[in-house]
Amino acid sequence: MPSSRGVSVFPLSLVLAATAGLALGLGAFAFDYAKGSSYLGNDPRTCANCHVMEGHYAGWLAGTHHAVATCNDCHTPAAFVPKYWVKATNGYHHSMAFTMGGYPDAIKARPESAKVVEDNCRRCHAAVVEDIAHGGDVSCVRCHRNVGHIR
Repeated sequence: MPSSRGVSVFPLSLVLAATAGLALGLGAFAFDYAKGSSYLGNDPRTCANCHVMEGHYAGWLAGTHHAVATCNDCHTPAAFVPKYWVKATNGYHHSMAFTMGGYPDAIKARPESAKVVEDNCRRCHAAVVEDIAHGGDVSCVRCHRNVGHIR
């Protein structure tokens, strides 16, 4: 198909279509290889998809919270949109760290993630912490860091 300048645009269209197809194919392969659909649910075994998290999963299984809370109950907000936003951003950071390396042996929550955990502690245990939390700089996790994951 000639363009207005007499140059065929067919090869450019073919290159763009092949590039888009390659990108979609690689994206679909990466999503399937990383068990991407499992992250849309609430199964705690999903967190152990990556071997780095196996110890955390085992710690959760051995802890008391496994009977009443899943990973998402502590590590994501309860509301639908914020929950999946946090899942997406955490997934991005996890995939970058685990693919590129350079993460510490003792994984530490980013400040945003620590805030989500703290908010969920206070939400689930509101009747207990209501009077304590008014003190300002109070952190549930600072004193109870082994509650969710026995270490």
